[in-house]
Amino acid sequence: MPGLRNIWIVLFVFLSADLFAKAPIFTEKQYFNHPPRIIRACCAFGTDLKVSIVPGYRYTQLTSPELLGPHHYLGDHNENNGIIYTRRGGFLDFGHLRDLIDWTAYLYNLEKKSQQIGEIMIHLGFESGVKALVIKVPTSEKEEDLIALAGRIAYDLSIWHEITSWFGASAVPLVSEKFSSFSVEDAYSNLLGIKLAAEAIKSELPFDQAVTEAISKALCELEAVSKEESYQAMEVVRDVWWTRKKHLPNNHVMLERELGVYKTMAPWLVPGWESKNKTPFLINVPVQTQDGVPLTEFYTLTFDLNHKIPVKKIFPERSNRMVTQNDFSKIIDYIGILMLKNNIFFKM
Repeated sequence: MPGLRNIWIVLFVFLSADLFAKAPIFTEKQYFNHPPRIIRACCAFGTDLKVSIVPGYRYTQLTSPELLGPHHYLGDHNENNGIIYTRRGGFLDFGHLRDLIDWTAYLYNLEKKSQQIGEIMIHLGFESGVKALVIKVPTSEKEEDLIALAGRIAYDLSIWHEITSWFGASAVPLVSEKFSSFSVEDAYSNLLGIKLAAEAIKSELPFDQAVTEAISKALCELEAVSKEESYQAMEVVRDVWWTRKKHLPNNHVMLERELGVYKTMAPWLVPGWESKNKTPFLINVPVQTQDGVPLTEFYTLTFDLNHKIPVKKIFPERSNRMVTQNDFSKIIDYIGILMLKNNIFFKM
């Protein structure tokens, strides 16, 4: 990682296992270097999808509870991630879910250090512009609030990834990820990830073990199905939520999108594949502390944007190209307008 990326952290932070007993114990290198913006490869929604640049290849990335491996902070090939359908939580993307678990744990530790030394500023690399995070958490804030705050920041970062994917940012040069932007399972998977991270941080077990157990418990509660049944559920919504008529990375592989990402999230359940005995599992986006203080008072995410995002069209009154997490709703509204013009359906 570039040396300037974490200059303020390098000046102040030192490893202290005693202070962080409920989250991963970081080596000095891990602590000074934030996780990559994408830790694990996420999954394209659909099955047997054709890929334009690989003739004859069909893409399917499904898994099942018995195939999932134990959690590893920052990833491991034995995790065997993919998409699983659940009757109470819809489709879950475990690349997204586990990434948000790890980011929540990392940010929780950063907040604990902020309580010791005051304001912390850390550069988060480049994604349609230079990203930076400023955290200042009073020592009076409760443990429960720290965990909620870590989850909210992690969730905001995940939404920024969806935004930038729509405007052309990608991990692989010249290969657009727009086809997966605001996919129907992304935001819900992300929110479930921060919920499971909270459970693991509170646990007295080693972090990876606590996450593994939390995932197993959640899949049981959400009524996860087998890999074969996940395939069948995908087939029910083929040509409704997604299609095989287009090849990856065509933007019209996804026929439906989820833009209502800053509210209580309800899962997208496949008709006929709902739970027979229990209601859908709803998840709230963290908004405030237990005392009613907005979480946004304790952090600022700033993005000094390149020209992929049309700042002047979205914010005509703005004299610079700087945005924060408080601007996300207006950017998402603009994306909705673009989707309507391109005959892409979405929920708000």
